[in-house]
Order: sequence, then C-alpha cells, then structure tokens
Amino acid sequence: MVSKDSAVGKFFKFEEHNTNFRTEVIAGLTTFLTMAYIIFVNPAILSDAGMDFGAVFVATVIAATIGSLIMGLYANYPIALAPGMGLNAYFSYTVVLGMGYSWEVALGAVFVSGVLFLILTVSKIRELIINVIPPGLKSAVAAGIGLFIAFIGLKNAEVIVGYDATLVALNPEFLSGTPLLTMIGLVIISLLIIRKVPGGIFIGMLITAIIGIFMGEVVRPEGIVEAPPSLAPTFMAMDIWGALELGALTIVFAFLFVDFFDSAGTLTGVAKQGNMLVDNKLPRASRALTADSVATMSGAALGTSTTTAYIESSAGVAAGGRTGMTAVVTGLLFLASLPFFPIIKALALSPGVTSPVLIIVGVFMASSLKDIEWKEFSEAVPAFMTALFMPLSFSIANGIAFGFIAYPLVKVFAGKAKEVHPLVYIIGFLFVLRFIFLGTD
Repeated sequence: MVSKDSAVGKFFKFEEHNTNFRTEVIAGLTTFLTMAYIIFVNPAILSDAGMDFGAVFVATVIAATIGSLIMGLYANYPIALAPGMGLNAYFSYTVVLGMGYSWEVALGAVFVSGVLFLILTVSKIRELIINVIPPGLKSAVAAGIGLFIAFIGLKNAEVIVGYDATLVALNPEFLSGTPLLTMIGLVIISLLIIRKVPGGIFIGMLITAIIGIFMGEVVRPEGIVEAPPSLAPTFMAMDIWGALELGALTIVFAFLFVDFFDSAGTLTGVAKQGNMLVDNKLPRASRALTADSVATMSGAALGTSTTTAYIESSAGVAAGGRTGMTAVVTGLLFLASLPFFPIIKALALSPGVTSPVLIIVGVFMASSLKDIEWKEFSEAVPAFMTALFMPLSFSIANGIAFGFIAYPLVKVFAGKAKEVHPLVYIIGFLFVLRFIFLGTD
C-alpha cells in the first residue's frame, strides 16, 4: 500500500487533503466509468465529418490521457479531461457539414482556440472576460448546447425525421428498429442515473448494446482485443492557416468561448463540491486552465475536437477523490482502453447505442436554464434567443451570436445600458458585422 509518507503520497499531498492511495484509485475508476462513453461517442460524431474512425478513436483516448495526466501531475486536481460533448457536434455538423469547411480546417480552429486559451490563461485578460460576460448568457450557452446535442441524438436515431409541412416530425415508425432501441436505451440509462449507479451511462450503453444485438440493430464485434488503429490519417493534419481566414474566425471564437467558460465553470463546480475553494476562489487556477488549453492543442494535433475538463469528475470527488492522483488513474484507464477497439467500434457505429447518451448529456447541460433570471425580461430574452437558436439553426456559433447581439440591445431599450460592459457592446457589434459581410453558417 502506498502510504501518505511515500513519494507518491507527498507528491499529491495525501495528508494535506485528508485522503489516501486506495481512495484516490477508486475515485479515478469512478470518474473513468462516468466518462467512458466519450470513447464510443466522439469517434462516431467526428467520423460523420469524414474523419477516419480508428484514428479519431486513438486520438480521443490519447487526448484524454494527456489532458488528465497534466491536470493531475501539474495542477493536482481530481478533474479528468477528454474531448468535450457539444463542441464535437459543432465541429462535425455545423463547421464541416453545415459551413462546408474541411475537417482539417476545423482541427486548425481547435488548435488556434487552444493557443488563445493559453494566452488568456497566463494574462490578466482571463479575469476580465470571466467577469464581464453576463451570467445569463453563460448559462444559456450551456443549455443551448444541451438542446443541440439532444436534437442531434434524436435525429441520428431517426426518432425525429424531416417533414415538408413542419420541417421536423416524430417518426411514424419510432417503435421499431433503431428508434425503438434508442428509447429503450434512454429509459435504461435514465433509471441507472436515477438510482445513482456509478458509471450509469457507460453501463447503460453496454446493456443497450446487448439488447440491440438480439434486436439485430447492433453488429456483433469482430473480436475483443487487437492492436490499436493507426493515428496517421489525422495526426498533425490540422490546417492552421485555413482556420485564420476571416470567415473561419467565428469558428475559432465559438470553440474558444464555449471551452473557456465550460472549463472555468467545471473547475469551480467540482472544486466547490470537494471543498477545495479558498475564499471562494480556485487555488492554482492558472495551472488547471493551462492543463485544459494544452490538452486542447494536443488533441487538435492528434486529430480530435476540443479537449476540456469534465463535470463527470464530480462523481470521483463524491467517491473521495481530492488530489491529482484521481485524474492520473482516470487518464491511465483511458489509455488501457486502446486494445478494445473491436468492441468500441461495433457499439459506436450503432446509433441506437450512442444516441441515448447524446440525449442524456443534453438533459444534464440544459439544467443550467434554472440559473437564468427569467423574471428579469432584459436577461430572459437574450438568454432564450441564445439557447433557442442553437438547435433551430443547427449551430452553436449562431446561438452565441444572437445572444450577444440581443443582450446589449435589450438592455439599452430597458434603460439599463450602463449595466453592460463595453466589451459586450464590441462583441455584439462584431457579430452584426459578421452577419452583414459573411452571412450565416
């Protein structure tokens, strides 16, 4: 047993954080089980953008490993990282399929956003941005992404289908095939989460997959373990110069904005749960955010969308994790999943297995709607516009744009112009120019 006085115990400061090696390992395992679904879902989403499934799988695993190890060893926080939900959907369905950019340019935009994130982290600008962006817009962005992800899940599973008269409609045959398997999976995962089963999403995916095999909706895996696929199709394939073109800067901003506030919110939330805040501030915040930005740049170089801190880390904290040892264990478990590619591929390419996860993650993210001041109309309108336009325009960037344009306008007409920071006016004006000269997505 590794004691508190051992080199490992002293490095992670077990005694100071009132924890031990066994607790940290269990916490790391718990966090991994709650996050493991991303190994299946991320390659499935990014492969829709034309990326090689096997290469994205390897990139996802290695990016999660690198990010979690940096967070654990450098920042000493029990917070794991992996390619984030929401931005992977934006990457594939808006930037590549919707706007027509190549996935190489999209990777370049992710890399540039990571560089900007790092610059903001090591400068005083970070605090300025966090303080001036209205809380209502931050909550609305998270909620809108949740609705966007859930809509993608329903669409991919063909529960919701296109219909000329109303644009979308419920599939008349949703009680058969993939739509039915999706609804079954949704119920199973929901029940596991309600019963607070550790790793409920991951376990629910496996149960759904087994049911899907008997239904004929999931192809049986062609083996259990094999050598991991090659990373070559996506490694260092990012097009940075393409991402720096005028029209693509909106993409960079969207990646940066969402990652920046998602990471800050996740870090603060998980730290608060574990009583790790000092005077309501996060110690070593710069180190934690640096880990996030470096992980994003590394992930882009490997071939995956934005890597970010996961709120699922709260499960590990609830299991007693208090130090970076928890994140290290989680990262190593991600790495250990590499040989199981045959199983992961079979499940990930089955919409009936992955779609329930998208819907459930959407539920979690949409919960931030409760933090919006609905009774204050000048706050409610911009927030509502932000959240609504993401799924309806099929674009996170459009939702952010409409929110930033609406917020200062509504505040001016409400006689509360002084409540808006000048930076918000500038961002809103830039988005107006973007629509005028570059159009919509």
